[in-house]
Amino acid sequence: MMRYLFGLLFLCCTGAVAQTGIDSTNVDSKYLEDQFYIGITYNFLLGQPDGVSQRNLSYGLQAGFIKDIPLNQSRTTAIGIGVGYGVYSYYSNLMAEETFSGNLYSILEDDDFNRNKVETHMLEVPFEVRWRNSTASEYKFWRLYAGMKLGYVFGGRSKLVPTDTGKVSFYNEDIRSFQYGLTLNFGYNTFNLHAYYSLTNLFNDNVVVGSESLNTKALRIGLIFYIL
Repeated sequence: MMRYLFGLLFLCCTGAVAQTGIDSTNVDSKYLEDQFYIGITYNFLLGQPDGVSQRNLSYGLQAGFIKDIPLNQSRTTAIGIGVGYGVYSYYSNLMAEETFSGNLYSILEDDDFNRNKVETHMLEVPFEVRWRNSTASEYKFWRLYAGMKLGYVFGGRSKLVPTDTGKVSFYNEDIRSFQYGLTLNFGYNTFNLHAYYSLTNLFNDNVVVGSESLNTKALRIGLIFYIL
C-alpha cells in the first residue's frame, strides 16, 4: 500500500511543478485553480477510553476532484465542491471481536499482537471556501481553503494480526456509516498542510468497551497536493 501512496504523490508533485512551466504569454483570464487533489495524512484517535493507545503508523490517503467556482473578477476568492475517495487506517490496541450476539471490544496487552487496526474506505464530498493570491500567469501562490467534508463509509473493517500465526478480519458494522468534519488546507505552491477534525464519532453511539462508551473522533493531519 505505501508503495502506491508514494507513487501517486510523485506523480502529483510532477504535475504541480509542470504547471509553472506554462507559457505566460498565453493565459486564460477565466482560469480555474486546484481542481484535482491528492493527500496523505497521519491519523490520530481522540477521546479514547483509558488504556487505549495508538500503535504503528496510522496513515491515510485521499484523492478527488473539486469544481472551482470563482466569486470575484480577480478569481482570488472562490468556493469549491467536489467528490473523492479516502482510505484511512487507525492502529491501536483496541480489539474488535465478531460474535453471534454482536461485536465485543477489549484492550490488548502489548505482547498479545503484532498489528491491530480499523480501516475505513470512504466516498467523500468536500466543500471549501477558498482564498488564494494567484493570477492567470502565476502558478506559485499562497492558498487558504477552509470548509467541511462529508463522508460515507462503504467499507469498514477491523483486522487483528496476533503474535502467532493467522489473522482475524471482518467487516465491522459498528463503524459509523455517515461521517463529517471540518477541513483546513494552507500552504504555498506545491506543498500544503491539510487538517481534518471529525465532528462525528468513528463508531456508532451504542458501542462500548467494558462499561465505557467508545466516543472516539478522528483527527487527520498531513500534506495535500493540487493539480490544475
